[in-house]
Amino acid sequence: MKAKITRIKNFRKNSLIQGFFLVREKHLRSTRTNHPYLQLDLQDSTGTIEAKVWENVPAFEKSFDVGDAVVVKGRVSLYREQLQLEVEDIGKASPEKHAEYGFDLSKLIPSTKHNVNQMWRELAKIIKDMQNIHLKSLISSIYKENADVIKQHPASMKLHHAWLGGFLEHVLSMAKLGVHLSRHYDVDGDLLLTGILLHDIGKIIELNPAQQPGYTDAGQLLGHIVLGRDLARDAMSQIDDFPRELQLKVEHMILSHQGKYEWQSPKRPKFKEALLLHHIDELDARMNMMEEVLEKDGEPGPWTNRFNYFRIPLLKGELEDDEDV
Repeated sequence: MKAKITRIKNFRKNSLIQGFFLVREKHLRSTRTNHPYLQLDLQDSTGTIEAKVWENVPAFEKSFDVGDAVVVKGRVSLYREQLQLEVEDIGKASPEKHAEYGFDLSKLIPSTKHNVNQMWRELAKIIKDMQNIHLKSLISSIYKENADVIKQHPASMKLHHAWLGGFLEHVLSMAKLGVHLSRHYDVDGDLLLTGILLHDIGKIIELNPAQQPGYTDAGQLLGHIVLGRDLARDAMSQIDDFPRELQLKVEHMILSHQGKYEWQSPKRPKFKEALLLHHIDELDARMNMMEEVLEKDGEPGPWTNRFNYFRIPLLKGELEDDEDV
C-alpha cells in the first residue's frame, strides 16, 4: 500500500486512489430522494478536496469525526470543473495500525513555506522599533505570552493562510505593508501596527490548532473579533496609566477591521488607521487566496476555471497567443 499512496496534488480525474487524510469538515446530508450521504472536506499537506460518501453511510458516519486522520480508498471524479473524491472505504487512521503503510500525521498538515523562526525575528524587530511605550508594551506582552501558539496557528479555517504558521505569516506580511503605508499616508505608524498585530489575535482562541481543524466552543459562540477585543482589553488593563483614548482606538480597530456589517464587523472604521488596517488585511488575504487558486488549478491553458472564491476565470501567467485587440 505504501507505494500506492496518492497525495491530493497528484489526484487526476477517474483515477483510483488510496491514502491518508485529515478530516476538516463532515456533514450528514440527504439527496432530493432522501438518500443520506456524507459531505467531507479532506486535506493533506499538499491541498484539500471535497469528498462524498454515498454508500454504507450509517456505518461510516460513526467511524470518524472532524479532526481525525483517516485512511481512504476512492475514485477521483469531476464536478462543476473541480476534482472531488467519491469515497468507497474510509476509517480512522493511527500510527499503531498504519505506520508501516506510510502513515505520518505531519504529512497531513499544510504548513507555511517560510521559516517560522526567521519570520518571528523579523516581527520582533518591527515591534522593537515601535516608539509609543504603551503600545509597544501591549504588543510585547501579548506576543511574548502567546509566542508558541502564534508561531504555529493558522490564520483562518480555509479562506487564507489556513495552515501551520499561517497566522504569523499573515501578520508579518501586513506589518511590512503597514510600515511603508503609514509613512505614505502620514498616519500613526505605531497605532496601525498595533491594529495589524492584534486584529486577528482572537483567532488563537477561536480556532483549534492546525493539527485539529475546527472552531472552539468560544469561537462558535463569540467569534474572534469579540475574543480579540477582550484579550487586548485585559492586557491594556495590566499596563500602568494606559491612555483611555488609545485604549478606545485599539479596541475600535479590532472591532472594525472586517470593515462591513455584512462581514460580521460590529463597527465600521472611523479613523484613518482603522480604515488602512481594514484594507491592508483585505489586500493580504485576497492576494494569498488568489495565489492558492493559481497554484492548485489543474486546467490546461492560461486560465483557471471559474469555480473558485473569486467566481471568475483567473489568468495564470502569460497568454498563449498574441491576439489582435
